[in-house]
Formats: sequence, C-alpha cells, structure tokens
Amino acid sequence: MSRYQTSPIMEPEELATVLSTRRREENLTIALANGCFDLLHPGHIAFLQGAAAEADILVVGINADDTVRALKGRGRPIMGALDRARLVTALVMVDYATVFDEPTADRLIELLRPDVHCKGTDYNSGVPEEATAHRVGARIALVGGPKTHNTTDILHTIQEEA
Repeated sequence: MSRYQTSPIMEPEELATVLSTRRREENLTIALANGCFDLLHPGHIAFLQGAAAEADILVVGINADDTVRALKGRGRPIMGALDRARLVTALVMVDYATVFDEPTADRLIELLRPDVHCKGTDYNSGVPEEATAHRVGARIALVGGPKTHNTTDILHTIQEEA
C-alpha cells in the first residue's frame, strides 16, 4: 500500500490531492476510467486491463447509486457504490477508485486531471467528456476490445433461468 493513502477508495477531492502529490514526486502518469460496474464481468476486466496499460496509475470513477438508477432504470444498481468500488479496487490493475454523483465524468476529469481518459470501444461515435479531457490536456483512449458482455444481458439471462 502506498504511503499516500490508507484506502484505495477516496472522496474525489482527497484523491485529487494524492494524485497531484504522486505525479509531482514520482512523475507518474494517470489514467481515468469510469462506469457503473454494477455486476463485474469479463468485459469490465478487459476494459480495466486496457485502461491500466495506458498509464502508471489507474483510477476508476464509480457512478453513484442515483446516477446508475437514472442511467439503467428500476432495480439498478444491484450493489451500492461502495461495494462496487470495493470490487473494482480488489482487481490488481486498479490503483484507486472514487464515487461521483454527476451523469458524466466531466467534473472528475477537471478535478483529477488525468493524462488519459479511457472509455470502452462502444464509444467510437464520441466520448461525452472529450471536450473536458482535451481542455485539461488529457488524451482519449478507447480500450477493452469489442463489447460482447454487458450487465443488462447477464441480468436478463439470470431472470430467464430463474
């Protein structure tokens, strides 16, 4: 565990301070990936592996429960944001996670100032946070390969089998 933290899950403002210090003292690059991560599946793993390959430190922004509900509908999220953050930070490629309340990661990008903002390959027609990423000097990387898994389909399969 790094000397800069007691937990890999932090509030966005605290994480911004830690990342700024690490960038300055250790000259490390930072990648930011974000999503719901409502039911961890192989597509998430491929996405996070791809994102981790883009920089020295991988930060994952976890959508807050109300945001997931607004994006995905009734019955979602399956797990609360802190549990989703715990699952994601248990993965070897993830260094830090934070929960954010906004519908996009724009505020998180402004606050954390990553070197690269990673999105899944399903965003090939445009990344919602692209303007903000470019404004702070971050490049956009589409990572993780083709999207062949998603939580909604997995939940439908479970419901059909029940």
